[in-house]
Amino acid sequence: MTTDTRVDDPPPSEPSKEAAAPSGPPKAPNQLVFLLAVVLPPRFTPDSVRYDRRYRTLDKYRFIAGFLGLPLAFYALFVISPFVQAIYYSFTDWSGGPVANFIGFDNFTKMWDDERFWDSLEMSVALAVIAPLVTLVLGMFFAYMITSGGRHRKGQAIAGVAGSSFYKVVYFFPQVLSVAIIAVVWGRVLNTNSGLINGGLDKVGIDGPAWLGGDRSLALIAVLVVLSWSFVGFYVVLFSAAMGAIPRDIYEAALLDGAGRSRTFFSVTLPLIWDTVRTGWIYMGIQALDSFAIVLVMVPEHVLKVTPVFLYERFRDGQYGYATSIGVVLLVLSMAFSLIVMRIGNRDRIEY
Repeated sequence: MTTDTRVDDPPPSEPSKEAAAPSGPPKAPNQLVFLLAVVLPPRFTPDSVRYDRRYRTLDKYRFIAGFLGLPLAFYALFVISPFVQAIYYSFTDWSGGPVANFIGFDNFTKMWDDERFWDSLEMSVALAVIAPLVTLVLGMFFAYMITSGGRHRKGQAIAGVAGSSFYKVVYFFPQVLSVAIIAVVWGRVLNTNSGLINGGLDKVGIDGPAWLGGDRSLALIAVLVVLSWSFVGFYVVLFSAAMGAIPRDIYEAALLDGAGRSRTFFSVTLPLIWDTVRTGWIYMGIQALDSFAIVLVMVPEHVLKVTPVFLYERFRDGQYGYATSIGVVLLVLSMAFSLIVMRIGNRDRIEY
């Protein structure tokens, strides 16, 4: 009896240690290796770091941080740093020399007792409250007429007035002029003796008032007019762009429901551009607080003075520490104004 064996089958062998070794993620990286790998390109990153959860989280934001790092560094150097230095010098008696002695809140106490400061602040706050209201109302009116105030054309639910593109250029034209040029031109126009306005009034037998050389209220009105005239074109373009982004279907639905132009503006247009209006409100308020060049060039010194002009005079007199404390107060007022407007104008966002 013979046993049939097959010699072509190899004898069973034991599994190798390498094959039997369980596969898994690499070990946690060394702390130094991890820190070095964060600044390396991904192709040079070791596997022990690449599979680490912390590295994957940081890698999401490393690309963005690489683009933002240099701009933020410049912003901190040229914007944040001067603010910090101004806050420091506001607590000193710095007069322009190499020495600045720390005096605490003496500059702010002096400011509190200075009637000239409070008079200038009164004018600045009045401009910050009134100028945005006048400018934004005019800007929204002109923008609405340009985008939606024309006659209904064939195939269009709404249309702007004829020549709307030309009007945008005309309204925006003051924005390309220097503020100093605007102040000089309007100073000539409002001149008591040879100005264009009083000259026209004299021809019809009316004695024109001293717009810039007499009553402070008239000077304030003149500054408001110039501020609104110089900035309204910017808001016409801004609001026109915001209104142009509103879908025409919404206007068609409002017209089908029988809404007129006034009802359409207050119920459709204004709620949909409210975020833009709020942003413009903040920007215009800050511009009114900073109405330095217009008042300095156009209005005589003894008639009207706003806080930036009062600050400039303190610098001119060598009171640098006192002047920087006034600048800090203006910074706080600007931030407070922005927060108040954002708080008052806060409402549910409408998506369309």
